[in-house]
Amino acid sequence: MSFKTPDLLDHNEVKTQDGSARVVAPMFHNYGGRRAFSGQIVTLKLFEDNSLVREVLAEDGKHRVLVIDGGGSVRCALVGDQLAALAHKNGWAGLIVYGCIRDSEAISGIDIGMLALATHPLKSIKKGVGDRDLAVSFGGVTFRPEEWIYVDPDGVVVSDQALD
Repeated sequence: MSFKTPDLLDHNEVKTQDGSARVVAPMFHNYGGRRAFSGQIVTLKLFEDNSLVREVLAEDGKHRVLVIDGGGSVRCALVGDQLAALAHKNGWAGLIVYGCIRDSEAISGIDIGMLALATHPLKSIKKGVGDRDLAVSFGGVTFRPEEWIYVDPDGVVVSDQALD
């Protein structure tokens, strides 16, 4: 995979004008061993409970990207090194966490994309509460299941169709 988000936007100018490609506000830090990643979106909406994260990452990732709307909470971590390793093992391209992660040093050595707001050492609760495969919004963008996401050091681009 070789792309640059600025080039994707430049080459798909007509698509960006009609709103089918959107740029996420620059709010994330890159913690994964993979600096650039892309794929179709799978969504989770939850709050300080990562039970569903493990459940989804146990599935065949098929080079998709898990977008987790954790409500922007910075009171605990939703992903740690064990979940990052599970994601890598099962073929996920990456994760975007609108919340915190932990074990950042270990995650930096795993070949997985990982964006999050910050780190926090406290693990989440586990009550199995949350929703999957619905539209979630943060960073000025709505993320819908099956849309495409492109991440590199310059930013995050979401599109309703694959960009070339």
